[in-house]
Amino acid sequence: MTLHRRDAMLRLGQIGAGALTLPGLLKTERAFSAERRQQHQLLRSDGKAKSCILIYLWGGPPQQDMWDMKPDAPEGVRSHFKPIPTTVPGIEVCDQMPLLARHTDKTAIIRSLTHDSNVHEPSVYRTLTGRTDPTKVMPRNARNRRDFPTVGSVVSSFLSTENMPGCVTIPRPIGHDGVTYSGTYAGFLGATNDPMETQNAGETKETPTHSLTMPDGLQLPRVLARQGLLKTLDDTERRFQAGAQGLSLDSFREQALSMLASPRARAAFNIDSEDTKVRDRYGRNEWGEAILMARRLVEAGVRLVTISWMYIQKGGNVANVWDNHGPFEGKNGTEMLQQEYCLPSLDQGYSALMEDLSNSGLLDETLVAMYGEFGRTPKLNKANGRDHWGACQSAVLAGGGIRGGQVYGSSDAEAAYPRSNPVSPEDMLATIYHAMGISPESLLYDPLDRPHHLVNGRPLVELFG
Repeated sequence: MTLHRRDAMLRLGQIGAGALTLPGLLKTERAFSAERRQQHQLLRSDGKAKSCILIYLWGGPPQQDMWDMKPDAPEGVRSHFKPIPTTVPGIEVCDQMPLLARHTDKTAIIRSLTHDSNVHEPSVYRTLTGRTDPTKVMPRNARNRRDFPTVGSVVSSFLSTENMPGCVTIPRPIGHDGVTYSGTYAGFLGATNDPMETQNAGETKETPTHSLTMPDGLQLPRVLARQGLLKTLDDTERRFQAGAQGLSLDSFREQALSMLASPRARAAFNIDSEDTKVRDRYGRNEWGEAILMARRLVEAGVRLVTISWMYIQKGGNVANVWDNHGPFEGKNGTEMLQQEYCLPSLDQGYSALMEDLSNSGLLDETLVAMYGEFGRTPKLNKANGRDHWGACQSAVLAGGGIRGGQVYGSSDAEAAYPRSNPVSPEDMLATIYHAMGISPESLLYDPLDRPHHLVNGRPLVELFG
C-alpha cells in the first residue's frame, strides 16, 4: 500500500491532535511566511521587563467596588463595600481585598482608562489588540486570520524564547456559544505566533492552539517516532517542492515537538510539582492555580501569559462573572463579587504572586497588568449590580520597572468619566510593549505586505522609574 505524504500528515494530526494540532496548522499556516516574519521591524524602547502576566478580568470589573471607591457618592451610586487603607498612605481599596492592600507599594493604579464601547466583543478586541473593527458583531465575532494580533502574539513575534512558547493563554481563551472571540490569537501573523492554549474556549469544539496535552494512550516516544516517519516522507518530497510555506510548516513542527519534548516546558505546566503550601497560598481553585501557573511559565521563559478570568458553571456554560449585572446563581450583583470566582480568589492569588515575584527578585523583570474590557455604570441597578460602561474603568500595573505606590489619573465624583489624564486602550498596550523593550512604533507586516504600527498609543512613561 502506498502511503502518501498528505495522508501521513493527516493521520499524524488526527492521532496527535491534542499535542500538535496539525490539521488546524495546515489550514492556517499558509497565511504567514518565513520571509514576512523577517520583514517585521523591531524598534527598541528602554523597557527592561523580560515577561508579562496579563490578568484579564473578562466581563468588566467595577471600578467603584474595587480600586476607585466613592464613599461620598449618593446612595445608589456608592458601593456597598467600604474603603480600607493600604500600605501606602492615601491609597484606599475596597474591604474585600485586604491581602492586596498590603501590596499597593508595588502597584500603580490607573483610574482613568476609557473608551467608547459598552459591548463585550468589540471592547475585548480593542483592549487586547489596540484596534477597532466595525464588522465585529455580537455575539458571533469568531476569530479569524484577518484579525489584528493579540498582545501576546505581537510580543511572541519579536522576542525569542528557547524551547518555550512565546505566549500562553490560561486556563482557556475567551469565548462562548461556539465562538472564540476575535482578539485572542495571532490573526494575520499566522499560527506560528498563536498563544499556546491548554484548553479550548468553553462551549466550543475548537482545538486549542499548540496544546502540550497528550491524548490518552499516546506517549511521547510514539510522537517522536512519527516525526521520524514524517521527516522521511518530507525529505522524499522536498526536492519537488520549494517555497516558504513548506519551510515555515516544517519549522513550526520542529518548534512544537521541541516544546513537547522539553522537560523545562512540561515541568512549567505541571503545578502538581509545586509545594503544597505554595498552592494553598495561591488558592486551590482555577483562578489561583492559573496565577500560580503564570508565575511558573514566566520563570521558565514564556514572554507573555494571559489569564482569561471566567467561571465554568456546573452544566458547562461559560460565565464572565465580572459582568456583575446580577442576579446570577441566586446572588445579586454585589454578592457576585463576594463569591470565590471574583474578589476572594483575586485577592488571594494576586497577593501571593506579588509576594513570590518580589521575594525572588523577578518583579523587576516581570510586568503584571490587570484590567478588563470596560468598567461598570456608576448607578447600581435593581439587582444591586452594575451594567456595561466603557467610559471609565480602573487598571493596575506592577513590576517590570513600574514605580509602585502611585495613582495615575482620576475620575469624577461617581467614577463615571475621567477627570484627569485619560488613558486609552491603545495607551495601555503601548505601555506594556514599552515595558518589554518594544517600541509601539515597531512595524508588523500583514499577508499583503502592508506595514502596521503595533499600536497607535502613547506609553505612560511617567509610571516608570
